[in-house]
Amino acid sequence: MYKSFEDLDVYQAAIVFTGKVYVLLKKQPLKSDFAMVDQIRRATISISNNIAEGFERETDKELIRYLYFSKGSAGEVRSLFNVMLEINYFEKEELKEYKNEVLNISKQLANYIKFVKKRMV
Repeated sequence: MYKSFEDLDVYQAAIVFTGKVYVLLKKQPLKSDFAMVDQIRRATISISNNIAEGFERETDKELIRYLYFSKGSAGEVRSLFNVMLEINYFEKEELKEYKNEVLNISKQLANYIKFVKKRMV
C-alpha cells in the first residue's frame, strides 16, 4: 500500500493544482483583492494539507474524516471560482481548466474515501 501521503495521486494532483492557483492569484483584478486572494490561497492549500494530516493520523477513521475536510475545501475553491466569475474578475473560459482540475481532485477524493471505507469492513 502507500507508505506516505506523497505517494497518493490525489495529493500530487492537489500540489500541482496549488501551484497553478498561485499563478492565477497574480493576475489582475484578483491580485488587488487581498481578502479573496487570502481565502482562495487558504482553501487551496487546505486540500493537500488535510490529505497529509489524515494520512499521518494512521487510522482509517481519521483518514476518512480529513479526506472529507479536503473534499470540502475543494468545494470551497470551486465556489470561490464561481464568485470570481460573478464579479467579472475572469471570463468563464479563463477559469474552465481550474474548475475542471479541482472537480477532478474532488472526484479522486471521493473515490479514495470509498476505497478506505471498503477496506474497513
